[in-house]
Amino acid sequence: MPAEALTFGLVVNPIAGLGGAVGLKGTDGPGTVAEALDRGAVPRAGERVRRAFARLADRAPGTLVRAAPGKLAAGWLEGLDLDVRSLAPIEVSGTARDTRVAAQALTGCDLVVFGGGDGTARDVTASLGPGRAVLGIPCGVKMHSGAFAISPEAAGALLSDLVTSPDRIGWDDGAEIMDIDEAALRSGRIAPQLFGHARVPVSRKRMQASKGGPSTLAADALAGAARELVEGMSQGTLYVIGPGTSTGAVLTAMGATPSMLGIDAVRDGRVVARDATAEELEALAGGAPVRIVLGVTGRQGFLLGRGNQQITPSLIARAGPEGLIVMASEDKLATLAQPRLWVDTGDPELDQALSGYLRVKTGRGRETMMRVGAS
Repeated sequence: MPAEALTFGLVVNPIAGLGGAVGLKGTDGPGTVAEALDRGAVPRAGERVRRAFARLADRAPGTLVRAAPGKLAAGWLEGLDLDVRSLAPIEVSGTARDTRVAAQALTGCDLVVFGGGDGTARDVTASLGPGRAVLGIPCGVKMHSGAFAISPEAAGALLSDLVTSPDRIGWDDGAEIMDIDEAALRSGRIAPQLFGHARVPVSRKRMQASKGGPSTLAADALAGAARELVEGMSQGTLYVIGPGTSTGAVLTAMGATPSMLGIDAVRDGRVVARDATAEELEALAGGAPVRIVLGVTGRQGFLLGRGNQQITPSLIARAGPEGLIVMASEDKLATLAQPRLWVDTGDPELDQALSGYLRVKTGRGRETMMRVGAS
């Protein structure tokens, strides 16, 4: 893949991630987009794609990008110092068909970049066929596939390296394309499936691993950590409880049933919200102190930005690094693809402010110090 002949293709799913902040856990399925918009969801996929390509434009100006038309890609690159060549107009349907048609038109590209989540990854790779190189800019609610960069900025840096320093980048022909049945997810059941493999660039600090399945958790140790946390809760403080088995132990320790896949909230010893939206959490917080209890995604190591977009940057900023309480089993930390944790809040400045080190509760009286990186 010689740098002088490099051409990138780009397609954006403009509704990717729309259901995250409003608690829908995705935007696949009939009626979901309309419901998300009715709940006040704001599209953010295009903005995240622009952040990635702004980084590319800064580091490798004039790079050739063949882009799907309008909001499907080219419209998000306006004003950037790139050689953007828009594809012919596409009759937009607002469905996955748009992504598939655009991807099929991106012939002759060395690498097809897409903005979306796991559903978009499935549509793009299926449309391109085997052997085509792809790179995902994370814009969805759930991103279990191994085709995604860690963040928009990481994607932009990787693309610029492909242009200016291609020897730094390796290639993996077996990245897993995974997806979860969103209808099952909304009913509290995780049903992940492998849909194929893709060729992706390899950059250890910029690409996320495919998400690992459930490991054998140290359930007793996490239960002990949860009881310790509940015993030490401060009066008047809103505790926002993120999704997952580890954090669910906190509700269990209180004698309550956790949402598991949603965001719950606790204050003064009682549950004040279940499966809450971003708007509901902001309203509950009011002017009171906030602490956020988070788990760690298997193998990937994400704390924020994967399946918990209901926890907004403003709420995270109020809590601050000292207000993040992380719970994970020791075996989950030991099997991370990289020995660090990641944050992708949607606000790069906040991500930097959260970087550093924090203690992860692994049991009663047991903690492990982990490095946190801005993705």
